[in-house]
Amino acid sequence: MSIISQLPPSLDLPPHLSAHKYFLVCTLTVAAWDTLVLSPRTWRLFRTPGWPTLKILFNFLRLFMPIEFIIVAVAFFDTKWTQDMCQKFFLFEPICTAILLAACSVVHVIRIKAIYDNNRGILGVMSALFAVQVVVTAICCGFYRSVPLLEGQGCIAGPKETWVGIYWVAPTVLYTVSFALALMRSIDSLQARPLSPWKLMLRDGLNLYGAIWLVNMVNMIFWFVIKPTGTNDPVKTIVTSMAAVLTTSMTLRIILNIRSSLDYGGSFALSGSSANNSSRSGANAGAIHGLSNISGGPGAAHSVGLNSVQLRSTVPTNQNAHTYTLDELRSKPESGWDGDIHGEDKSSVGAESKRGGLSNQDDGTGVKVTIDREVMLMEDKNYGRK
Repeated sequence: MSIISQLPPSLDLPPHLSAHKYFLVCTLTVAAWDTLVLSPRTWRLFRTPGWPTLKILFNFLRLFMPIEFIIVAVAFFDTKWTQDMCQKFFLFEPICTAILLAACSVVHVIRIKAIYDNNRGILGVMSALFAVQVVVTAICCGFYRSVPLLEGQGCIAGPKETWVGIYWVAPTVLYTVSFALALMRSIDSLQARPLSPWKLMLRDGLNLYGAIWLVNMVNMIFWFVIKPTGTNDPVKTIVTSMAAVLTTSMTLRIILNIRSSLDYGGSFALSGSSANNSSRSGANAGAIHGLSNISGGPGAAHSVGLNSVQLRSTVPTNQNAHTYTLDELRSKPESGWDGDIHGEDKSSVGAESKRGGLSNQDDGTGVKVTIDREVMLMEDKNYGRK
């Protein structure tokens, strides 16, 4: 009689069941490591004002994922669990995993919609895939069974038929589309700002989308390619726990990778810089328009382009106001901005212009103009950068 034959069933495990237990240990290690590593960033996110949808989902996933797999591990490794207890418990993992995947998929739908600037077509596609996922996973939960293991070998849920694997096909399709859309958006952004592939991957979190896609594709191989040796062989579900944990972990990092506000899913990486450039351009244009309001005298204000400056003047309404372009201002001396001023004829004008203002003598029908020289020079420099 061999020593192995004398071992209790909890130690005398078939190869695939033993591999399943080792894989679940690795899954728990990843879950514990992820929980500890993300704790500081979770606390900082928790303290931010407001509760947008992504923040709520983040905190839900952070708590729900470790709680689920701690309970699953207890049922799997506790040698005192009987098969009668397992008959009442085995649906716990597929139902909770379906909820976990649904929460992760909501994050993907919101984020992909946001990076495509709330495109209705993208939102429609992602929402349809999400709806299919929810329906399919809910139906498939009814076709799981308790794997018939010996007493002391644990409690595992397995599929009644191979087609139940569509439980994982639905979310895998959604994550594949999510990865493809994120990749396309990043590649399109290279036209505006060229980056190396490595920097592009880190900036847009493409490695996170890719990791989710990869682990779910590996899970598909175990479900539909590898054949079990019998009804008590749990080989099909070996990778499911790891797929759920890694999907959740990478989804949490997708949320943390958003550098803008989490409201409405955040924005794409280039959207912030574009907005800043637009605001700066708007500020420049506003400053140039503001030159027409320096003088408080009567006269109509006229809008002007970036290459010209309309000066408000105190001329009667039946006379035309003077408009000067920046090129003309560069080419003319300070004492020659006004066409009526010639060289030394108006020495007081030159002295006045040095103090930051310019005026011509009031002869009853003249023009009085005040120029903010500091603003003028600043706008001149901004114009030179255009």
